[in-house]
This record gives sequence, structure tokens and C-alpha cells, in this order.
Amino acid sequence: MKRLENDLFLRAARKEAVEQIPVWYMRQAGRSQPEYRKLKEKYSLFEITHQPELCAYVTRLPVEQYGVDAAILYKDIMTPLPGMGVDVEIKSGIGPVIENPIRDGKDIEKLALFQADSHVPYVLDTIKLLTQEQLTVPLIGFAGAPFTLASYMIEGGPSKSYHQTKAFMYTKEAEWHMLMQKLAVMTADYLLAQIKAGASAVQIFDSWVGSLSAADYRTYIKPAITQIVTTIKQHSPATPVIMQAVGATHLLGEWQDIDVDVVGVDWRMSIKEARTHAGNKALQGNLDPALLLARDKCLTQANQILQEGTQEPGFIFNLGHGVFPEVPPAMLKELTTFVHDRSAILLRGGEK
Repeated sequence: MKRLENDLFLRAARKEAVEQIPVWYMRQAGRSQPEYRKLKEKYSLFEITHQPELCAYVTRLPVEQYGVDAAILYKDIMTPLPGMGVDVEIKSGIGPVIENPIRDGKDIEKLALFQADSHVPYVLDTIKLLTQEQLTVPLIGFAGAPFTLASYMIEGGPSKSYHQTKAFMYTKEAEWHMLMQKLAVMTADYLLAQIKAGASAVQIFDSWVGSLSAADYRTYIKPAITQIVTTIKQHSPATPVIMQAVGATHLLGEWQDIDVDVVGVDWRMSIKEARTHAGNKALQGNLDPALLLARDKCLTQANQILQEGTQEPGFIFNLGHGVFPEVPPAMLKELTTFVHDRSAILLRGGEK
């Protein structure tokens, strides 16, 4: 494996001392980058991710352009589902569309056992290429969490309400838990394969779980998340695990007794307040991505986040959600430099 020249992200994830706050951005690879948009004129997302050289290029581009402290593997949360027999297509302007949505227990029983080496070898080859030859910062692998994957599998595509998913969860509890179990096994195996290939950390990303109450999360989702994290820690105890959900600050307390190392926070709760709910976890967040279109306000808010984030060890600067296409790449570069420079002053005890 290529030697890491910058381990700020890993030290912060482990709540160790850092000389400046590490920064990376969800969806930093692709979307807003002109080089990526040019590639998309020729290749689909699936076509890019199936070509390790091309996928590695997209993954490392923001590290080279912005100076961020970690790379996030470029791929989609749907990537492992075809290996389970799910017919999924990423349609432009819509998102993931599944032609064979789950309707009952028989559909769940048909789901195949996921095997990373045979189902997603291109993902593992991309990781090896990046970590053995190209990156000098940590590579973060990731997977979609069971609830978010299940919502696509049941709804057949994106949803704003998740009514069908929740109805399935409430009325077919045995089948629901069967689905969660299968997705938990797949997710743990998928993330462990990424770690074995060279990923320095992994993130469990739950886009839609914020639509659930804490009580429902505890009953229907938490056992699967606990199983995933426990399995990862049994096989790779030193690898940091990040739990990232959107609109889910009401669930921070639910992750205190799960062995995740880092909890992502969105802009709906301050870092200071989040520390009181998240227990002894490192925090990641929490700039509203919309502020990337309002430079002065963006830097002012970033400063406030750093004021709170530098009060205790264990903070990683990020967005509360992902970079969107309209974001100017120059703003991400400027923000990265600002976070590094300003946090270094704050950590040295400089002016507030």
C-alpha cells in the first residue's frame, strides 16, 4: 500500500490530536467538476465505475484539485444490488429505478447471496489501484444502509414520502426483518471487502432514515446497523466506521451504544449541541451545502462550525449532505484552505 503522507482524517476519527481540522466533502467526486461532466457525455455512472482506471481518476480528482484530507470512493449506493438479483438502472433526471420491486416475502427469499469478489471485482480493483499506487491520503469506502436500500427496493425508485416502505415495515414485520437481515449481511461483507482491498475507513450512508421516528428506528433498523458495525469491528477493529444520515439528528442518541467511531451531523443541529447527544463519538459535519453558493456567509458559518468543532478532539469538517452540481469548484478549494488555516489558529489557542 502506498504510504499515507496525510493521516489527519484518521487521527481525527480516532479522537487523536491534530494540528488542523481535516476536511473532505460528501459527493466531492463528480457532479460539480467540469472534468467529470465531460466524462459523463461519453460514459454512464455504471460505465465509469466498471472501469477502475477511470473510476480511480474521478475519485482522486478532488484530492488533487481541492487539497482535501481524504478521498471518497466514487460509486453509487446501488452498486452491490445487481449481485443480489435486483434489476436496477440509474436513469438521468430520476435516479435509481428498479424494475422488480419487492412486494412480499417470496421476493425477499429470491435475493441472492452477495459475494464481493465475484459481483463487484471492479470496485475492489479501483480501491487497490488508488491505495497501492495513487493516493497519499486515506480512502473512504462506503455503502448504503439497509433502510435506504430497502426504500428503493420496495418503492421501485426515489420517493418523497416512503409510504410503501413504511407500510411494508409496519404490516409485514417478519418479512421486513428478513430483508434487513439480508441487507445487513451484504453490507458488512461489502464493506469488509473494501477494507481488505485497501480502504482506510468506511461510511454507512443512510439517505432516508431521517423519515423514521427514534422509536421506529430502534425497532426496525437499529438491529441491522448494530449487526453491520459489530461484524466489521470483529474482523477489522482498527478501521474507523462513520455513520452518516440525513435529517436524523433526532437519532444521534441511538448510535451511542453502537461501535461506530464517527457520527455525521447535518446543519439542523450545531456541533456543540450534537456533542451532548452523540456520546463519546467523533463528529463529522455540518455545513449546509446551499451555503457553497453564498461565499461570505459560507465562510462565516464555517468559522462558527470550527469554533465549536475545535473545542474537543475528534472533529472532521464536512457538509451536512453532498456537493450538488451547481457548486463552483473554486469555492470548495477556497473553503478547504480556509478550514485548514483557520482551524490551525484555533487549535493553537489563537484569537477566537
